[in-house]
Amino acid sequence: MADTLKITLAQLNQSVGDIAGNAESVLEARAKSPDSDLVVFPELHLIGYPPEDLILKPSLIERAAAQLQTLAEATAQPGPALLVGSAFVLDGALHNGVALLDQGRVSAVRLKHELPNYGTFDEMRLFQPGPLPEPVILRGTMLGVPICEDIWRPEVCRHLADFGAEMLVCINGSPYEINKDALRIEGVAKRRAVDTNLPLAYLNRVGGQDELVFDGASFVVNGDGALAVQMADWREQVVQTNWTRTAQGWRCDRGTIETLATHPEDIYCAMVVSLRDYVERNGFPGVVLGLSGGIDSATCAAIAVDALGPDRVWGVMMPSRFTSTESLEDAAECARRLGIRYTVLPIGDGVDGFDAMLGTVFDGLARNEAEENLQSRIRGTALMALSNKFGPMVLTTGNKSEMSVGFATIYGDMAGGYNPLKDAYKMTVRSIAQWRCGQVPRVQAEGVRQVGEGGPIPERIFTKPPSAELRADQRDSDTLPPYEVLDPILLGLVEHDKSVEQLVGEGFERDLVQQVERLLHRAEFKRRQAAPGVKLTARNFGRDRRYPITHAFRSG
Repeated sequence: MADTLKITLAQLNQSVGDIAGNAESVLEARAKSPDSDLVVFPELHLIGYPPEDLILKPSLIERAAAQLQTLAEATAQPGPALLVGSAFVLDGALHNGVALLDQGRVSAVRLKHELPNYGTFDEMRLFQPGPLPEPVILRGTMLGVPICEDIWRPEVCRHLADFGAEMLVCINGSPYEINKDALRIEGVAKRRAVDTNLPLAYLNRVGGQDELVFDGASFVVNGDGALAVQMADWREQVVQTNWTRTAQGWRCDRGTIETLATHPEDIYCAMVVSLRDYVERNGFPGVVLGLSGGIDSATCAAIAVDALGPDRVWGVMMPSRFTSTESLEDAAECARRLGIRYTVLPIGDGVDGFDAMLGTVFDGLARNEAEENLQSRIRGTALMALSNKFGPMVLTTGNKSEMSVGFATIYGDMAGGYNPLKDAYKMTVRSIAQWRCGQVPRVQAEGVRQVGEGGPIPERIFTKPPSAELRADQRDSDTLPPYEVLDPILLGLVEHDKSVEQLVGEGFERDLVQQVERLLHRAEFKRRQAAPGVKLTARNFGRDRRYPITHAFRSG
């Protein structure tokens, strides 16, 4: 019986549906780890996570099964065994599972027992739960192989320990959320390790998948809860961990402890990585966005440059007669600092054309949001025309505060393919923009030039009052409370489902909270038609929060 083991953790970026490509990454990682006993891959690695309803295609399951058999046969050659996540059909039921491939065959399959059915997860809709799993045997050692949600409740790990598991190797597809690192390590993994007195290796995937982004940050804790290995966040990494059998059981030797991104760099990294993978995997040559001279569009432009490089980002200023000189100057300066292509495309002629077309219908009526929103929709149409003609994806730039209260124009500034700021409140946008002006993100693309003191966003963008500039002397504060007040109210209503009474009890004015709640509910139909955007918080606008468009409930 071996007294040492070498287990390689392959923290990789999967591509959903690219079974051949994902399988190739398995073989590449194995080739890089010739002296390991085992190479471990993230949850559903062969298919990609989350596959959503793609997993219901029988042809995908058949292709994955054939590819898994090919990988198993590859282990007949000298080198490590493989622990690979995939989907399995047993007795007519579809399961999320993991296979141990060793000595040229599939030597064991274990199925996920706990299926998450909350937030972004709806695995009960797709999979059947497996039985409480028993350990698998590798080189004479009993390995417990729980899958992601299996460790968030104590039953599976206790069952594995009772059946003789000597260590736990957990494969995961755990999406990023703010402050989730601490929850995974302190709130879950260390508890399971201490409860069972077994070391636990936690392997997570990395990379973007539509509205989810995975931060990696894989780690190993020993049976006493001590952190033995901390892998990097936001990038692929293949790390060999060394294990020793002691009188008290298996322990992972002390390895590299990477420093993880702190707040707000973690948020910025999530935005960059998710945008990069979304653009690359959907085949866009780059992005185009409206540069208004405001903080939201400037921040989106910086994120896009860090994700794709300046040559793939196109900023377009589309001034009207209400656009200030300061906004024109700030947009141009931001583009200059970022080194991106920059075009000024005035919309005056378009506005005049619509005014003339609608004049006979609008004649005698005061100007209101109808004329204001026309400007936004003309801008959206112009950006979509550039996208259709030249190929870049339109990037939308509205933040979560605006999306919450409907302070955005449907088919106007909401028109586009992706929105990095969709789950970031206005004050969060300010914080990441300020951080970016003093720091270089760890996930920055090659070829991004580093601007001098002051960073990529001009200082005046931070100091001037926010304005949509759709009418003379317009300010966001004309119709909304200051964002310093609005954002905490929204946090209570959206993230925590608090009532008006609860928020009033916390010191907010009743009339203001009621107004914000009304705006929140009225804007649901807009959010249903918004571009996708990366999930950052516990309740993003998407599968995390599935409110009816039509309802009469008000909490106060």
